[in-house]
Amino acid sequence: MIKVILVDDHHMIRNGLKTFLEEEEITVVGEAKNGQEGLELMQSLDVDLVVTDIMMPVMDGIEFTTQLTKHHPQIPVLALTMLNEHQNIKQMLTAGAKGYILKDCTQEELINAIKIVHSGSNYYSANVTQVIMQGLSSKPKVKKRTITDIALTERELEVLHLICKEKTNKEMAEELFVTTRTIEAHKRNLIEKTGCKNVAGLVLYAIERNLFSDL
Repeated sequence: MIKVILVDDHHMIRNGLKTFLEEEEITVVGEAKNGQEGLELMQSLDVDLVVTDIMMPVMDGIEFTTQLTKHHPQIPVLALTMLNEHQNIKQMLTAGAKGYILKDCTQEELINAIKIVHSGSNYYSANVTQVIMQGLSSKPKVKKRTITDIALTERELEVLHLICKEKTNKEMAEELFVTTRTIEAHKRNLIEKTGCKNVAGLVLYAIERNLFSDL
């Protein structure tokens, strides 16, 4: 059973989400109409995952995710929004969101996204991934740091590649014949070396620099 908090300023949306999520053994343990209320709920509830909108009064989803990631880094955040512009997506991923999905998705896709993010992987819907790629391709060409410049080891590159393929820590550990603690250490090293803030940033980092031919 996955315990979820819904953060959205529209009561009808929260109510509709709660109804069908609980049919899928996903329990909504709390609801908030803005980020500030969401942070307050986190103080008293046992939560596995947060689903949040972006545009909300008092505290928006970007600031909420930033604060939540800072104070509760173990709780993953899935953005559920109508905003599909590159800037919004980039801001949420930079804030620490592990997933980004649009409100016009199917119920099945939302359930799948929640389960994937809860498992420790990242999830971006197909149209969100397309927006990210379009945003990257439209940027002015700049000199990119090479693998040598950032001094990544062969094993760190292997881990980064698996991160981009949305593998969980357990799956990466099994594939590389190491422990999950070793994988976590490699992730920390990658974040420190690249200057990224989180795993989502590492994915964007790899895509921007064309580090892997199959991305």
